[in-house]
Amino acid sequence: MPDDVTIVETFPNKIKEILNLWIPLKDGSRLAARMWIPADADKNPVPAILEYIPYRKRDATAIRDSKLHPYFAGHGYAAVRVDLRGSGDSDGVLTDEYLKLEHDDALEVIEWLSKQPWCTGKVGMMGNSWGGFNSLQVAARRPPALKAIITSCSTDDRYADDIHYMGGCLLNDNMKWAANMFSHNSRPPDPDFAGNRWHEMWLERLKGSGLWIETWLKHQRRDAFWKHGSVCENYADIECAVFAVGGWNDGYSNAIPRLMEHLKCPRIAWIGQWSHQYPHDAAPGPSVGFLQEAIRWWDHWLKGKDTGMMKEPMVRSYIQDYWPPISKPRTMAGHWVADPSWPPPGVKTRRLILNDGTLDEKAGLQVALSILSPLTPGHYGRWCPHGLGPDMPTDQRELDGNALCFDSEPFAERVELLGAPVVELDIASDKPNAMICVRLGDIAPDGRISRITYQLLNLTHRDSHEFPEPLEPGRRYRVKVKLNDLGQAIEKGHRLRVAISTSYWPIAWTSPESATLTIRTGASHIDLPVRPAEARDKEVRFPRTERPKPLAANIIEKGGETRDVVRDIETGRVTSHAQEDGGTILFDATGWTMRAKQDQWYSILPDDPLSARAEVAWQVRFWRGSWNAETRTRTVLTSTKTHFRLDATLDAFTDGNRIYSRNWNVEIPRDCV
Repeated sequence: MPDDVTIVETFPNKIKEILNLWIPLKDGSRLAARMWIPADADKNPVPAILEYIPYRKRDATAIRDSKLHPYFAGHGYAAVRVDLRGSGDSDGVLTDEYLKLEHDDALEVIEWLSKQPWCTGKVGMMGNSWGGFNSLQVAARRPPALKAIITSCSTDDRYADDIHYMGGCLLNDNMKWAANMFSHNSRPPDPDFAGNRWHEMWLERLKGSGLWIETWLKHQRRDAFWKHGSVCENYADIECAVFAVGGWNDGYSNAIPRLMEHLKCPRIAWIGQWSHQYPHDAAPGPSVGFLQEAIRWWDHWLKGKDTGMMKEPMVRSYIQDYWPPISKPRTMAGHWVADPSWPPPGVKTRRLILNDGTLDEKAGLQVALSILSPLTPGHYGRWCPHGLGPDMPTDQRELDGNALCFDSEPFAERVELLGAPVVELDIASDKPNAMICVRLGDIAPDGRISRITYQLLNLTHRDSHEFPEPLEPGRRYRVKVKLNDLGQAIEKGHRLRVAISTSYWPIAWTSPESATLTIRTGASHIDLPVRPAEARDKEVRFPRTERPKPLAANIIEKGGETRDVVRDIETGRVTSHAQEDGGTILFDATGWTMRAKQDQWYSILPDDPLSARAEVAWQVRFWRGSWNAETRTRTVLTSTKTHFRLDATLDAFTDGNRIYSRNWNVEIPRDCV
């Protein structure tokens, strides 16, 4: 445990925990919930806080939940953790993410909670990742009892700012996440809660959940499928109060600035240096007292107390100092700043021109520079780091050797950037379909290069994700690439580098054929969002991190996360292998044991985009006493010039005997991707 965390074991209210609470739905189905509530809530009703996700309260999130929800109950709330329909111990089948049915069920859950005798009638909703998504989405449906939400590490745009199609480019996280849910959706309910129906429920899920990546690949444009659940379609739909939190080192850093700019409801935000976790439990450090501040939020909106929270600055952002490019940083130095609105009113644009190899204040001669990158430049870092393993970007020098690079002079003084750098390029392609990766790097005096932000763009999507158009080979286009938002200091003596490549494998899938791009220097530039220091920044303080004591669990086999890259010298094929091993965990209170392991392989030849291959395999086993169940899933993605090909298998076992098996072999036409 980090030194800056305090474990809290006593609270103002005594807590009663209910391991399984059934919430009835109008169609006769039941959703399974776990609840922490003040022991005297039947006599002294309290507001309810809902977290509504598909990750199995019984095991997958049990330890994480124990570091969150008891804290709220101890401070006078009913904290209710619900498994979605078709997940965990709930009835039904889950067939995709963020379905209308998911939201309809949530409306019923919120109404049911508000009418319980232990509830005051006011409900809040919160979540990290999926739960952050659906908190926004359900808020847009305006259930009367929902008064406020906390959305963590989420997005308002399901197409271009999620795991699917970054800048219109197909992310390999699309494949990875689909494979994750393939495994989650095939897992059995707990017979202790489901009773004799557990086997019937399990078979129903095995047969009905489907292969989600097949659906996602059938929607390669930003069509109605992706607009559903994307609250950016109409921010005015959200009227309840919104507290948005996240981190620069998460895959979901861009939504918070957009939410703060476009929402009209009461709203505040934190953007730290964290990756894809709640702020009180996130890496890299330092962590902050998120749970205490969450109580202030809930007290204001659900109990009507004047906590002063809404009188504070709208946006608090962490400005990261220089950090060396290592894969698993423990902490990142920096400082917090505060702004009354977004965009921050003090931010000024500083324009640097992309000249012949340099970044300058003034334009030089126009020179045509061409680039055709090898297909193996992106093997360092994950699209969505979790901070649990070696998943942050490392030294960019090897990657930059396969890119067009433009370097600034050393900075004469420290400069702080806050917001989204924007690169505008005069560009041409020799093929009708091409992609571009633009990275912004911090070059330290010792030569090491840290990637501080980046962005991808499918150039057929240069004007629209909904109506892409092939490029006209040889024609010059003006293209804007808005990089991911950042809060980053450039130290005195450091230089900035813009690096441009024509691929970013294995972060993104390859174009159908290799394309050479030509950038015209002197006619291209980058706009940097420079924020001057403000006196109010010295006032930004957070309480020390507090967490409840974690759930007691016996680690029988320790897990971990490893990554390696292997290059076949004879063929040139490069294979990246990542293993995420959850270990073997016995949950002491229930006797439930879980063993989970995932392997990912991404391989490609350096000059053949059609050689790309991605494979994800999961093996998960559960047991209690003599009862046991196991699932194995495998998904493989390859492509031709005209089609994507999916091959997948699902096998389920009880007592070592296979009880279900299915294979998928699917081809899907490519559509400007």
